[in-house]
Amino acid sequence: MVKRALLIAYHYPPVQISSGVQRTLAFSRDLPDQGWEPLVLSAHPRAYEKISEGQLKDIPENTVVQRAWAWDTARHLSLKGRYLDAMALPDRWVSWCPSAVVAGLNMIRKYKPQVIFSTYPIATAHLIALALHKLTGIPWVADFRDSMTEDSYPREARRRKVFLWLERQVVNNCCKAIFTTPGAVKMYRERYPELPEDRWALIPNGYNEAIFTEVEASLQSDDSVDDLIAAGTKPLTLVHSGVLYPSERDPRAFFAAVASLKEQGKLSAESVQIVLRATGHDSLYAPMLKEHKIDDIIRLEAGVEYRQALQEMLDADGLLIFQATNCNHQIPAKLYEYFRAQKPIFALTDRQGDTGQTLLSAGIESLAPLDDKDELEKQLLIFIEQLQQGVAAIASPEAVRKSSRQYGSEILATIFQEGTGLSDNTVTVQPTSQD
Repeated sequence: MVKRALLIAYHYPPVQISSGVQRTLAFSRDLPDQGWEPLVLSAHPRAYEKISEGQLKDIPENTVVQRAWAWDTARHLSLKGRYLDAMALPDRWVSWCPSAVVAGLNMIRKYKPQVIFSTYPIATAHLIALALHKLTGIPWVADFRDSMTEDSYPREARRRKVFLWLERQVVNNCCKAIFTTPGAVKMYRERYPELPEDRWALIPNGYNEAIFTEVEASLQSDDSVDDLIAAGTKPLTLVHSGVLYPSERDPRAFFAAVASLKEQGKLSAESVQIVLRATGHDSLYAPMLKEHKIDDIIRLEAGVEYRQALQEMLDADGLLIFQATNCNHQIPAKLYEYFRAQKPIFALTDRQGDTGQTLLSAGIESLAPLDDKDELEKQLLIFIEQLQQGVAAIASPEAVRKSSRQYGSEILATIFQEGTGLSDNTVTVQPTSQD
């Protein structure tokens, strides 16, 4: 018997966004090794703000991928940037829902999947899965990743009402709700005490080993160029790869700490270069860097394709993580890629949060609160000195092993087995042709 899973994901190549797209891509690649054939239902690329064909080659050749018609309300259906709220509930991609439900029903009739899987943070994906589950009765696994609602999110009353309704529909109708951190699982277990304990599951984010191996191989072929540069002649390079949200990853205290160290003569552009890659808010941060007179040390750089981002991590001397206390139940997906890169990490986060605890359990103790300028200054200097001396800690082998996407796919396959009640016997998946 061929076991198939319908994966509903708005973010799928060729979309170009942060590392979030890697989760579904990895599931679609690794599930066949666990006896499950993935069927991917995604949005038409026209709906994506940015696209890149770089990762299309990472989709397995025989994977069925159906791209349903979709628009971005803000970009395609607005008049001079304005549109009715009802046209963007639960989100700006709600136009994807009708065509995706029709496409999903056609895929179900043709391929007869045993389970439906949908993934947030695009809420419309869960709305589509809810409709398909109600129409077909097929068991549904909902991948929340992070929390869908918070005390202060969504802020707009109408959107919040819709999100709260949808969240309750999801947890009441799915057979399993998956989150990426222990804190999020705990939050939902307490929020819905009437639901069974086994409703909740944990699958952390992770890294794609095959892509890392490929990037490492290309780096090795270029090593001869780097060997020509004498040791000690280059400044240390610290990198943060990804969005720096003004609230959840506010870098202002970090900027002040770097400025103070520069004024004291303990830090200079000749000794350290800090790259903030694809912050998403360069126009906000650039004036701050100039005001602090540290734009020679901290550089704001544009986004690059995924492999280039991984290459930069592997090339760096140290890697940076930003995470505020109000996100203590979240872990940036890039952290697991940092673990795999086997580079020292300096984290601007709360030691008691999920990000801090994950770092500490991996053997990394270079942490300081995101909003504590004095502690950041102290710990950053210690971290730089450790890098210079070659004694800065890297993630433990066990932490790296458990951070692989393949490990997560093994957990997901087990969840599929339990949710469908199918035998756990090994089966040979018969590939179907790609649509």
